[in-house]
Amino acid sequence: MATLKDVAAECGLTVTTVSRVLNNRGYISDETRKKVFAAMEKLNYKPNEVARSLSKKTTNTIGVIVPHIRHPYFADMISNIENAASKEGYKIILCNTKGRNNKEKEYLDMCTSNRVAGIILFSASVAVQEFTDSKIPLVTVERFVENGTAAVECDNREGGELAAKHLIDRGCKHLLMISGVTESSMPADDRAIGFEDVCKKNDVTYRIVSTSIGQYNSLDYHELLQDALQMDERIDGIFTSSDLIASQVLQVCTKIGRRVPEDLKLIGFDDVMISQITNPPISTIHQPIKEMAEAAVDMVIAASKGKTVPKRTLLPVSLVIREST
Repeated sequence: MATLKDVAAECGLTVTTVSRVLNNRGYISDETRKKVFAAMEKLNYKPNEVARSLSKKTTNTIGVIVPHIRHPYFADMISNIENAASKEGYKIILCNTKGRNNKEKEYLDMCTSNRVAGIILFSASVAVQEFTDSKIPLVTVERFVENGTAAVECDNREGGELAAKHLIDRGCKHLLMISGVTESSMPADDRAIGFEDVCKKNDVTYRIVSTSIGQYNSLDYHELLQDALQMDERIDGIFTSSDLIASQVLQVCTKIGRRVPEDLKLIGFDDVMISQITNPPISTIHQPIKEMAEAAVDMVIAASKGKTVPKRTLLPVSLVIREST
């Protein structure tokens, strides 16, 4: 079995330099990094992660805790986090809580015992008070906690404003918003605040309908949407808090005989792939998922090395116009 010394001899470098490449410490040129990885591949060398974690106190691993892996938003976010981490020489441990509090605590403990460099947390309900004693960086995405290391959010209020303005500009007079979960408070709730402000300023009729934790966990909103649309046939513009919900609006409209965009205009939120492949494609608020993922990874790595990171980072959103409006 090849050793670190064998790798160093193969690429003509010192053991110290090879170790710095493996542990991602200090400046390493691209040429040197390529030499080391080429030698590792040739010799089939596998670093001893356990030994490295004992010597460093942490591993080059980031824990990622999400409430869903089926939801298009989280699938896209996970993919971008993994890409960003890989570029920096880190791996991820993916934990899917499915909204269960006991799982969230269990995964936090597991990440701590596995000496992760830090944790990226998407959960809305996990209590992190006990976790703060571990000294492991905790970066939250679309959630802010006072005792977390840092938070990354998009400008949700601006997103709600852009959606309402766009529907009104398209001639809509009776608007409906399908908002977030009533049982939890999240930054995404600001989408409804921005939406409501614009509706009031423009003197249009509007209604905001909240979703339930059960609907969020099952990802099934059809019954809620059908009830809302049949309750008020005047509705001519809908804003949903996710593209997933917007895609189900299209299904419900087909079922009850409402045409999009002829009878009503529709706009979603997130700009994930599903918004581009429906018929018609869905206008949406673009959330900078790639940039948010990269920012979260950068903050975890920086904080794990003792560097100061901003407590709260807010990234802008933008309007993407497609055929549903």
